[in-house]
This record gives sequence, C-alpha cells and structure tokens, in this order.
Amino acid sequence: MLDLFEYDFNQETIYQLAMLIPLLLQIMGMVFAVLGDSYISKSHKRVLLIIASLELSLIVQNYVENILAVGETRVLIRTLVSIYGYSVRPAILVLFLRVINPERKAVPEWILVGVNAAVYLTALFSHICFHIDGFNHYQGGVLSNFCLYISLALLCNLMYLTIREYGHIRKREMLIPLFNVMLIVVSIILDGHVGKNQQPVAFLTDAIVSACVFYYIWLHLQFVREHERELKDGQRVQIMLSQIKPHFLYNALGAIEELCESNPQMAKTATVTFSRYLRGNMTSIGATDSIPFEKELSHTKLYLELEQIRFEDALRVEYDISCMDFTIPTLTLEPLVENAVRHGIRGNEDGRGTVTISAREFQDRFEVSVQDDGPGFDPERMPDDGHPHVGLTNVRERLMQVCGGTLQIESYVGCGTTATIVLPKKRSDIEYE
Repeated sequence: MLDLFEYDFNQETIYQLAMLIPLLLQIMGMVFAVLGDSYISKSHKRVLLIIASLELSLIVQNYVENILAVGETRVLIRTLVSIYGYSVRPAILVLFLRVINPERKAVPEWILVGVNAAVYLTALFSHICFHIDGFNHYQGGVLSNFCLYISLALLCNLMYLTIREYGHIRKREMLIPLFNVMLIVVSIILDGHVGKNQQPVAFLTDAIVSACVFYYIWLHLQFVREHERELKDGQRVQIMLSQIKPHFLYNALGAIEELCESNPQMAKTATVTFSRYLRGNMTSIGATDSIPFEKELSHTKLYLELEQIRFEDALRVEYDISCMDFTIPTLTLEPLVENAVRHGIRGNEDGRGTVTISAREFQDRFEVSVQDDGPGFDPERMPDDGHPHVGLTNVRERLMQVCGGTLQIESYVGCGTTATIVLPKKRSDIEYE
C-alpha cells in the first residue's frame, strides 16, 4: 500500500498539489467567510462570489493549458483555453471596482474588458496576438502583452477609486491595497522572466487569488468600522431625543399646572391643546431623520400656543416665513424657541417680549432663525441660571449628524439673542437650480 502511494504521488504530482491546494483553500475560505459575513451587503456578497468563481476557473484554465502544452498538439483547444485566460483576468479587476462602489456601473472599464477579449479572439485567425505552432509551442505576437497593459490601467484605476472612497481611514490600513498592487506587479515580472518554463499555475494567478483574499479582509474591516460608527451615531441620537422629549413635556405640564391654580378654564384649553400635540406629533418626535419644515413648525406653534395661553399678551410671536419646501432634523426648532421664551422673554424685567421665527432660502442653503428681544447674554459664557442647557448642545449635534447643518448663536447683552439654523442644500438641488 505504501509503495502504491509513493508510486502515484511522484515528484511532479506533489509539485502540482503543492501549488493547487493552498489556492483552493484560500478560495474556499473566502467563500465561506463571505457567505457568513453579516457586515457586508447582498450585492457585495454576490460580486465577491463571482470573483471567487472566476478565480477558480482561472486556476482550472492554467492547469488545462499546462496539460495541453506537454501533450499532443491540439492547436484549437489550447488557443481557446489561452483566450479565456487572457479575457478573464481584466474582468476580475473590474469586479473589484464594483466591490469598492456597488453603485458605479463601470461602463468604460467593461468596454476595455470587451476590447481586450476581442483582441485575443483574433488568435483564431491571426498571429497578431499569439499562436500555437506545429510543435505545440506558444508564440507571442505584436499584441501579446495587450492584456498586461489593460490590466495595469484597470489596476491603477482601482487604486485611485480605493483611495478616493476610503482615503479617510487610517493610513496604515491603506498598506493592504497598496500591497495587493505590488503583489500583482511582481507576479507579472516573474511570469515574464522566471516563469517562462511551463508551470501548473502562473504567478499572476497566484497573486490574483491572494490579493482577492487580502482585499476581502480589508473591506471587511471597513464594513465593520462603518457598522460600529452607525450604531454609535444611532445611540447618540436616541440619547439626545430622550433628553429633549422629557424637557419639553416637563415645561408643557408645568405651564398647565400653573394655569390650574390661576385660570382653570385656560388650563382645560391648554390640556386639550397639549393632548392634540401628543396625538398628532409623537411619531415625528421619535423620528431620527429629517422631517418637512412645515411639520417641525407645527410642533413649535403648538408649544407657543401653550405658552401664550399661560402668559396671554405678554408673549408676542411673529412669523417671517418665505419658504417651507425643505426638511429639517426633528426637534431642532422647538428647543430654540423654548430657549427664546424661557431665557429671553421671561428674562426681561417686565416678563414681556416678542419671539420672531423666520425662514430664508439661499443659493446653497436654507436658514431658520429664532430671534428674541430679551436681555441677551455673552455667547462665550452660558447663563448660570441653574438649568443644564442640554437643548443647544443636542440641536447642534443633531444638525451635524443628520444633515451636516450648523447652529449659530448671536447675542449681545441688552440687545436680545438670535439663533440661526443653517441647512446646506444637497449638491443635486444646487445643480438643478
């Protein structure tokens, strides 16, 4: 039995298995990892599995071509096998572009892949690329390196898109895609010089398989980090909402409580208004994304209606709304109005004043302002009135996280305060205009 084992697995067979088994294990390992990876999308999985399938076919192509090279002369079959190998390598690189950016169709790159395949198909009737002579020898033509040039161009494009899409990540992590490029370039050099003798698998095939595994590991790290970042942002938004909602509820209920003693009929009206607010707007309050400005303004008007019931003509409200066709993160206007009433108007000696709400549209942004004629304050030093002032901090963070907006505060002692929300327009909206 031992003699039979030694006879079957001769030196050449062992050499071939030593090259084949690691490649197959890499592809199988990547396939199982991709199928079980919960951090990548279905489209990414589909592309990666197609890449793995093409790599497997490329290995088979290498082995078949090696067998045909040492066997009897079969010019047509060997020519077709070689054409397939030249055609599939650039296609794998283009598929990596889809992994980097699934939304990108990569039409120019696929055209290059098609041109490359068409060029090598000329081997069926011309010697311009290559041909197999009567002695079963491969003979290169004028365009024998066309696949090499196309692959290098696609490789450079892949690196450019990788840096553009993920250039914000840690610099040392960019070493992985850079290493992949160097690996493929070195394999091309080895195939051109060291690998001229017949071998089961080309160095370039080895490099493509290994680079694919390394690229998947690198992408997995990016997807995991992005997922963690989204979870943290979502948690922060929920924390901010949990702070804002009780803050408003306590203020509204406090107003109703005071009315119960001073004016029970007004307290009843305020309770109905507050109930209407809760019934119609609780869903929007819990939203973590942007909502129409009109809906956010209605939240604010109900709050002001409660406060006006409480303070009667001591609180005046003016509106200067020139546009409403835009969205705003939920619960960003109401806290500013609340601050204007509680810390602005009520800060006046007579407890009277005006709150003005305005909305303006500019070429690249929308601005929503809340102005009061209260005592004002120094923006560098928040008033020390015993309140935690979580409203402004939460509004500023929500604006930045949801839409990249900002909050600007202008205030002068004795001249009132103006809080302005700046909402940048989307690039597509600006171009449309």
